[in-house]
Amino acid sequence: MLFPKREARELSDREKSILRSIVQMYILTANPIGSRFVSRYLEQEFKLSPATIRNVMADLEEMEFIGHPHASAGRVPTDKGYRVYVDYLMQIEHLTDLERNTVKDNLLVKTQDTLLRDASKILGSMSRYLGVVELPNFSDVIVRRIQLISLSSMRLLVVMELESNTVRTVTLEAEFEIDYRTIEMTAQFINERISGKPIKFLRENFLEVIAEADTANPTLRLFVDSVDTLFAPYKHDDKLHIAGTPNLLSYPEFENPERIKGVIELVENEDIIIHLLDKQDKTEGGIKISIGQEMQNEILHDYSLVATTYQIGSASGLIGLIGPKRMNYSKMSALVEFVAKILSQRNE
Repeated sequence: MLFPKREARELSDREKSILRSIVQMYILTANPIGSRFVSRYLEQEFKLSPATIRNVMADLEEMEFIGHPHASAGRVPTDKGYRVYVDYLMQIEHLTDLERNTVKDNLLVKTQDTLLRDASKILGSMSRYLGVVELPNFSDVIVRRIQLISLSSMRLLVVMELESNTVRTVTLEAEFEIDYRTIEMTAQFINERISGKPIKFLRENFLEVIAEADTANPTLRLFVDSVDTLFAPYKHDDKLHIAGTPNLLSYPEFENPERIKGVIELVENEDIIIHLLDKQDKTEGGIKISIGQEMQNEILHDYSLVATTYQIGSASGLIGLIGPKRMNYSKMSALVEFVAKILSQRNE
């Protein structure tokens, strides 16, 4: 984190209330916030004149919690101000019953193959931001058993049953005609040796695992030659699902051509998002929020990330939202957390 936590604790209750008001009103309006606006917003909590509020705002600006965007008389939160808001001043909103049911209706009925892609779509559509789902790394997931199914004389389907009722399917193309009589025998031989072992171990040690095998068996040889594909840490070549690109373009922050170009660059260059997610700590639960310059990438300085971890057995991935720094952090934290909970429950 860029900003020491002690700074927030040094703020008075009045300063905290005014900073909270500025952040909340700016999230709602996208317009710089003036002292009269704050005075009306806080009239139930503090009876403060615009002049008094201006003095407090000047102090907050000196401490770099708010700033002047232009020559405007209003103020906007800085990255430092947003950080204090999400760490100390924000109260997490609850999803409505309708919102919770919308998530359930869209995810609980989906097949395993489309579940994560659909999760990114529901995040994008409900938030109006960019929904991102990192596919889990299956390295530590336990293999239960495999099935070998002949698709044709030269094509073999491998159905790999993993823990948590997860299934991986891989089609192998042979350069020879597969003897269907060897398929069941080969599957039994492999299952006796790989059941209960993690994918990463099998990827690195498969030849040792089947050391006494008859490698003259062409079906087994095909399996051996395909180890890197069969036991890859990711289920597909894709490592990320993204949905909701048009959502970002609808925000006033991204109206000018340069900002539009930045949104397109962000979405088209998935490595930027993958690198951002890779830096997040997956060992701890809870919501993780990264704001602007904290993400240490100039392309991301206008954005924030709200993310958390979901589980598929012993494998984990990140799920989250990318949006403008003027994001409804409170509601989006609740949404991300609930979608992650549903994904994890689906795979228990």
